[in-house]
Amino acid sequence: MANGTVRPASHDLPDERGVSRRLLESAAVLAYDPATEVDWETPLDKDFHGASPEWSTLYGTPYWAELTEAQRRELTRQEAASVASTGIWFEMILQQMVLRDVYAKDPTGADFQWALTEVAEECRHSIMFARGAEKLGAPAYRPHRLVIELGRVFKTLAFGEAAYAAILVAEEVLDVMQRDWMRDERVVPFVRTINNIHVVEESRHMKFAREQTRKRLARAGRVRRHINAFVVATASYFIVTSMVRKQVYESAGLDVERAVAEARANEHHKSMMRASCSGLMEFLASARLLTKPALAFYKRANLI
Repeated sequence: MANGTVRPASHDLPDERGVSRRLLESAAVLAYDPATEVDWETPLDKDFHGASPEWSTLYGTPYWAELTEAQRRELTRQEAASVASTGIWFEMILQQMVLRDVYAKDPTGADFQWALTEVAEECRHSIMFARGAEKLGAPAYRPHRLVIELGRVFKTLAFGEAAYAAILVAEEVLDVMQRDWMRDERVVPFVRTINNIHVVEESRHMKFAREQTRKRLARAGRVRRHINAFVVATASYFIVTSMVRKQVYESAGLDVERAVAEARANEHHKSMMRASCSGLMEFLASARLLTKPALAFYKRANLI
């Protein structure tokens, strides 16, 4: 009790710091080391899919009906690797935004320590995704060059609610997909393990992102909300539309032009995306981040 001030007990901390403390406690109890948890040694069994077939961009199309089971499995493996590669790209953006946000903040605080814990987990996830894509026999899928450069701008300029809401969108979309994949016995076992690790640890990251988004928007005015709603929606559009690169069809030995055309028109896949994002859209609506311009981008990305 120096200088007459009594530090509050953990249950007396402000709510957002209490959230960070609970997340730190969760990470101490439930965390994984992908280097040892994932079976990296067993050769790839090509009798398995890389993702649930229903999540394939071609599932339900005439082209899908023409493919052999071996071709379908190869396609889902390439698509899973593309999603993983996009995940790496955005996780690198995420890490830089989080580090910038806590730069020069009190290192004894729970928020600061949780932020570093999240970055450490994201580093492990990125390595895990990279090794997983390699084991799936995929090349290095990357977003379009324009998207990469826009990502450089976003990670440098985005802050506060814009950064955390964009982080939430990327994580939520991937989370719903991977919850299906990790339970699907048609998916190759090591990918299911990767999905399980990511789902468990990302649940903490999403909770922190929601809390930070609410916190930063608590006193935001109309203009600020509209600007950030547009920024988040634009970022979300480029993230989601970069998940499956058209090069996956070439890698799977398919007619790229036809595959791209049928994937773009695939109403089944669009409905899967919309259904998976219902909870996310409810949160964004509650945060008043679903403005008319923002909705236009979410609709173009088939998120609503």
